Amino acid sequence: MNKIDCHVHVCEHINGWGARGELRGLGSGKAIYADGKEFSLFPSYMGDYGVSYDKIIEMLDKHDVEKAVILQGNYLGFQNLYAYEAMQKYPDRLKAACTIDPFCKQRDSIAKHFFEDLGFKIIKMEVSNTSGLMANHNTISLFGKEMKWIYELCRKYKLICVIDIGRPKNDCYQIKALRKAIKKYYDVTFVICHLGSHPANAYELFKKDISMLNLPNAYFDLASVPNNTKESYPFTTAINYIKLAIDIVGEDKLMWGSDMPTALVFANYDDFINYLVNSDINQKILEKIFYNNANKVYFK
Repeated sequence: MNKIDCHVHVCEHINGWGARGELRGLGSGKAIYADGKEFSLFPSYMGDYGVSYDKIIEMLDKHDVEKAVILQGNYLGFQNLYAYEAMQKYPDRLKAACTIDPFCKQRDSIAKHFFEDLGFKIIKMEVSNTSGLMANHNTISLFGKEMKWIYELCRKYKLICVIDIGRPKNDCYQIKALRKAIKKYYDVTFVICHLGSHPANAYELFKKDISMLNLPNAYFDLASVPNNTKESYPFTTAINYIKLAIDIVGEDKLMWGSDMPTALVFANYDDFINYLVNSDINQKILEKIFYNNANKVYFK
């Protein structure tokens, strides 16, 4: 079965920023926040102080994954130009997203460089209050002026807008505001990360949230759905959520992703493939989830 991993990250070197302040690498994939919190950011076999795009390609080849989409993750630090370099080296294998902090004073010149000079076609906005936009800025509305500036860029430059709104019950998790944005910018393709990032046993909330985002121009990636439920392989709750999503939004709106390298602290890459392959989800549906949908959205 052909596969596209639509949610991976590269990291030239760890230089993240989040609610705990700056993030510094400690070696062997470990990192420390400014408040002293230490943790494993990615497995040591992926890198020491960073994860190269060559390592990503190596992982794809090892697991027979044809292509991948590099997204920005604020916890690793903005990796815009490194992601662009990756895309230039592997144009047939990798597509890359950039990100912009809309609070930057020179945001317009940044946007011009990214979308006119470099030709990025995807923007990834992580807005969570742990390591995204609302981690080091005051809470904003996902239908407010800062985010509307982002959506207008998407409309102007015909960008795909990938958005991670954090987890339920946090002030960044604004389903109603996001629905307004997706409806207003009906000509922009939106991809919502992590299928909403629901924890285990939140089925009613999941159905409500996914139903509200069931709009013609909205897609969902499945990266870290198992991680968010915090269950071990075969990730039964994650499969249940995916089946519900198939019922609600249809199999044409879902795209497989791994969230490597950081997700590999939780489970290995084979597990993130096999939990779907070995499930009772129909083979034709899996072909769409693993390849066809992402190929249509990102590579066509």
